[in-house]
Amino acid sequence: MTALLALSTSLLFGLADFGGGLLTRRFPALTVVVVSQTIAVVVLGTIVLATGAFDQAGPLLWYAVAAGVIGPAAMLAFYRALALGPMGVVSPLGSLGVVVPVAVGLFVGDRPGLAQFAGIAVAIVGVVLAGGPELRGAPVRRRAVLLTILAAFGFGAVMALIAEASTTVTGLFLALFVQRVTNVVVGGGALWLSVRRGGPMLPEDGGGLRAVGAALPALAFIGLADVAANGTYAIAAQRGPITVAAVLASLYPVVTALAARVVLKERLKAVQAAGAGLALVGTVLLATG
Repeated sequence: MTALLALSTSLLFGLADFGGGLLTRRFPALTVVVVSQTIAVVVLGTIVLATGAFDQAGPLLWYAVAAGVIGPAAMLAFYRALALGPMGVVSPLGSLGVVVPVAVGLFVGDRPGLAQFAGIAVAIVGVVLAGGPELRGAPVRRRAVLLTILAAFGFGAVMALIAEASTTVTGLFLALFVQRVTNVVVGGGALWLSVRRGGPMLPEDGGGLRAVGAALPALAFIGLADVAANGTYAIAAQRGPITVAAVLASLYPVVTALAARVVLKERLKAVQAAGAGLALVGTVLLATG
């Protein structure tokens, strides 16, 4: 069950990243984040009210608040890194945040077997290669690398924090709601500051609010897929070894690359195909080890 839930996390994260990448070609990244997360807040708020999850409020929710603060900051660092450095370098490096939840799992007592250790190593190498790293070409700015590492550890910290934010399913709904409310507050504040400094809030190619309205189904999918991914990961980490759940949940760059191949007809590089294959081998080792 842990493996299935964690793989579902990768699928959801990968599709959400692909959809977000498409939308940020037209909309400012902060607008995509704020609108998609606001939709998630509305849906989660309804679920929390319907299930009476507010009764699950407690000190563990501070983990959700911390995840809600770190998440937007990590995302902004990641987008900034993409603007500064080659995407083929930045994108796969961003997945290395898996080191954080894996370290947490080892700290709390996870002891993977030899096959699972091998699976972890093979899967991580596969994820990096699946991003199509550019080994030659324009040099990468040091700032881009630093921002990417910061973003990666931020993403990993969010995974670790949300897994600790609840102990029940109804409590998880409340934790995700608190996380998303914090996301909107932090992201909305950043958007407000950006607009104050002259940055755009709506598409610069025209359309205004009407364009945002037309994109609401896609924005809703991104926000809800991201929420669902956090939820499935939290359950996976609670039901099985965190080390296994974290690595399997971090295969989303493979999903994103495959989605680009199917939808946008982008050709996979040889290194990406090899990475996808290694990720699959690592998955099998982790699931059967």
